[in-house]
Amino acid sequence: MANIGFIGLGNMGTPMAANLVKAGHRVRGYDVNTAALQNLTSIGVEVAANASEAARGADVVITMLPAGEHVREVWLHQGGLIEAVKDAAPLLIDCSTIDVESARIVTEAAHNAGLDMLDAPVSGGVGGAVAATLTFMVGGSDAAFVRGLPILQAMGKNIVHAGGPGAGQAAKICNNMMLAINMAGVCEGFLLARKLGLDWDRLFQIASASSGQSWALSNYCPAPGPVPAAPSNRDYAAGFMAALMLKDVKLSQAAADAVGSPTPLGAHAMSLYQAVVDVGNGAKDFSVVFRWLESQPRQ
Repeated sequence: MANIGFIGLGNMGTPMAANLVKAGHRVRGYDVNTAALQNLTSIGVEVAANASEAARGADVVITMLPAGEHVREVWLHQGGLIEAVKDAAPLLIDCSTIDVESARIVTEAAHNAGLDMLDAPVSGGVGGAVAATLTFMVGGSDAAFVRGLPILQAMGKNIVHAGGPGAGQAAKICNNMMLAINMAGVCEGFLLARKLGLDWDRLFQIASASSGQSWALSNYCPAPGPVPAAPSNRDYAAGFMAALMLKDVKLSQAAADAVGSPTPLGAHAMSLYQAVVDVGNGAKDFSVVFRWLESQPRQ
């Protein structure tokens, strides 16, 4: 059993922490949103008064935070967790989805303090977090990965060592850019099918067994009907919010600009998700881009 400090207990962090408890670990958690702390004791997570208290005496410290600035703040600046925990030498794991540069800056600071650190963003949404079936894309040294693997396995099903520091974040933003593009394509195909008088269930039956098959189609079909468990059949209740997809695609475009990689479809997908968020659907599932496209006139 490990003592684990967990900072960032939102929609993803809370079920992840709960699964660590189920695996037999002792978890002490903290979140700046006090409302997020109210139900932690019911799932076996101890509540800390601040981030430093959550990390004190921990064998592993995990963060799950909104953006790069929050990660830098907690580990390097006023939070100062690297300085606070360096004598105890815990393994540090950041599961946030952030920019590659921030991940590398924080990992370097940890290394300079004599600490192992992994950047380990996730894929699988809230459903995957609850079911402990997340995919972890992990960046860091071989030794840090071996050390962190049993902890990550308590929260996920697919744990992939992508490479050195920042590689996990690089893999995550590439993956989500591809997903954003793919989802937009599936949406356009189903909207065109309706205009052509084709039944959506028939199109799904054909495309899911043909070259149009994809995860976005088979598991998350944005057209209501063909996939009963998809958010499209629950008024696009979020598994993965459109605002978070926009954030990730923006990260991909910033990275593409930094290294000079052409991503015209990524840029177009970013504009689509920006429009979805701008009309107030940021808290809906990212597949709600279907509803937005449905409302648009032919250009």
